[in-house]
Amino acid sequence: MNIRRSDLIVEKTVQYRLENLSCANCAAKFERNVKDIDSVKEAQLNFGAAKLTVTGDVSVSELEAAGAFDGIKVSPAKERKVIEKIPFYKRRENQLAGFSLLFVLIGVICSFVFNEGQLYENSLYAIAIVVGGYPIFITGIKNLLRLEFDMKTLMTIAITGAAIIGEWQEAAIVVFLFAVSEALEAYSMNKARESITQLIDLTPKTAVIKRVHDTNLREMELATEDIQVGDILIVKPGQKIAMDGIVAAGVSTVNQAAITGESVPVTKNVGDAVFAGTLNEAGALEIEVTKRVEDTTIAKIIHLVEEAQAEKAPSQKFVDRFAKYYTPFIMLVALLVAIGPSIVTGDWMHWVYQGLAVLVVGCPCALVISTPVAIVTAIGNAARNGVLIKGGAYLEELGRIKAVAFDKTGTLTKGQPEVMEIIVENNAEDSRTLLAKIAAVEKKSQHPLARAILAKAFEEKITVPTVQEFQSVTGKGAYGTVEGEVIYAGSVPWIQSRVAVSQQLLKKIDQLASNGHSVIVAANNERVLGVLSIADQIRPESKKVIQKLHENYIKHTVMLTGDAQLTAQKIAQQLQIDDIRANLLPHHKLQAMKELQQQYGSVAMLGDGVNDAPALASANIGIAMGGAGTDAALETAQIVFMADDLSKLPYTMKLSKKALKIIKQNITFALGLKLVAILLIIPGWLTLWIAIFADMGATLIVILNSLRLLKVEK
Repeated sequence: MNIRRSDLIVEKTVQYRLENLSCANCAAKFERNVKDIDSVKEAQLNFGAAKLTVTGDVSVSELEAAGAFDGIKVSPAKERKVIEKIPFYKRRENQLAGFSLLFVLIGVICSFVFNEGQLYENSLYAIAIVVGGYPIFITGIKNLLRLEFDMKTLMTIAITGAAIIGEWQEAAIVVFLFAVSEALEAYSMNKARESITQLIDLTPKTAVIKRVHDTNLREMELATEDIQVGDILIVKPGQKIAMDGIVAAGVSTVNQAAITGESVPVTKNVGDAVFAGTLNEAGALEIEVTKRVEDTTIAKIIHLVEEAQAEKAPSQKFVDRFAKYYTPFIMLVALLVAIGPSIVTGDWMHWVYQGLAVLVVGCPCALVISTPVAIVTAIGNAARNGVLIKGGAYLEELGRIKAVAFDKTGTLTKGQPEVMEIIVENNAEDSRTLLAKIAAVEKKSQHPLARAILAKAFEEKITVPTVQEFQSVTGKGAYGTVEGEVIYAGSVPWIQSRVAVSQQLLKKIDQLASNGHSVIVAANNERVLGVLSIADQIRPESKKVIQKLHENYIKHTVMLTGDAQLTAQKIAQQLQIDDIRANLLPHHKLQAMKELQQQYGSVAMLGDGVNDAPALASANIGIAMGGAGTDAALETAQIVFMADDLSKLPYTMKLSKKALKIIKQNITFALGLKLVAILLIIPGWLTLWIAIFADMGATLIVILNSLRLLKVEK
């Protein structure tokens, strides 16, 4: 079999960042132009993130030529290009609009000073039309020749027609106001994309590392792209950390707000993980790099946020489908308005003018941006506050949630058992001595509660003695010789099988168990020494979060846990959770989720993203907590709280519901204003002035309404 060399070539895929991409219709046209390039196999444009992914052999100049119709600039995504902020008055399109306004104003003044309709007056308006509108006309004429109909096509026909029938002044004003409308659209999209730009700018471009060179350890400054896993990063106080890694030397506090959304600094010791983009505050650190620059947590967040902004929400898909038929429909309506009444009344001038006004008012600009500007703004706001929402569809779905299921351990509780009470039996020991003896036995134990006992001993600054002849008894406890005395530590039945336990102590143990505490009893060969009660503490914010959900958003809350029924009931009572499902294995949680969906429809599941993977995957919205430290959480859930902070839930639901409300308002505003303007045709009151103000007004309302999402706070 002969294999051609060309069959073995793997087409390269490259990502590019785009500048001056502000119009959704222009973005779609640019994507089509790129796909038409012979060497391009596939192209996908992410309008929300202003990013282009191209498969094939194509140059930047070829891509910029494809976007020349709208002045789109292209640069490889890997390049850390500093985008210079151009002042409003220096932007070319705004300068053209300014010159257009100048000639319009001179023309208006001339119309007051002299009689209207003079040649020089109309000449001024004509200059305003040509100067301010030639970019529109070039694109509009090309579209007409290709039978492509978008807002620039409509505007070209309307402005040209107005000039032909002698309405030079109104044509000139329409050109200027349309330029203002486009400038507002560009501003809104740039404002919405700022969250991505801020995330990209978080990490330094270069960093100082220590690396072995010719058997010597040398310090050198390298671009982050050249830093390898295993290099030692040197970070001084006040510097940003450039790479993910583990602290190899030094102690400092690190502000992790960029990742988690929480501004309270975290103390970092040797062995602790740190993230790129976070700020080293107090001490100097040496950090062993554990991930390449493209694999860091912040890089993954940027990638996921960009993907999320590219993911079209259901409302946006509806608007796109509607707009596809809307523009041709408006052109047909305009044609009927221009011709039908003219034939009946014979007043061609009036009704052709009305038809042209319909073309202007029918521009779909406000409708097209009604959803994406709101989605991009909301997702960007969430990312800035440490919440990763993976798409507009999930943002909208969260706003429709009727019930929320919580995992218990690590979600409603801290997930770290703590010693709550030390009970000494009959003054056999003092509490510190008892804790020291139990800690000595548990030091070699594999029991999950052993860590809590040792942590308590460390907290109390107790010296833990050495244990000899240690033995672990599976499912019961452990024992060993501590300072010449055999100490047993374990379950109540096991200790009862060795020594007598008083009824008074048993009652106390039952009381602790009913409160959800685990109990470890300590004894020697002769008698009981005392009891330790251990519990997983409820998060301080849990009760307030559940209360907020009940007050504002959710009909039903439920706790899904593998813990015993008694423990689960106690916690549910404290938090005022509506329902509990206890003694559940992962597949039982999956079944419980399906039952909840049948009962309530849309259900969210909040867990750690690892143990709850089946339930998170089956929920309408899976939410994982503490995603900054786990890749699993970033991959599993549709929404990730980067910090281990339950209070992010009410904020996220508030943002989602407000985004859903604003999207509906935007669509209503965009269509409602245009409908009112079109109805003015009936009495013959629709003018080009009213038409362009209706179009620009709808666009302005949609933009300002969407940007309100930037103000939603925790």
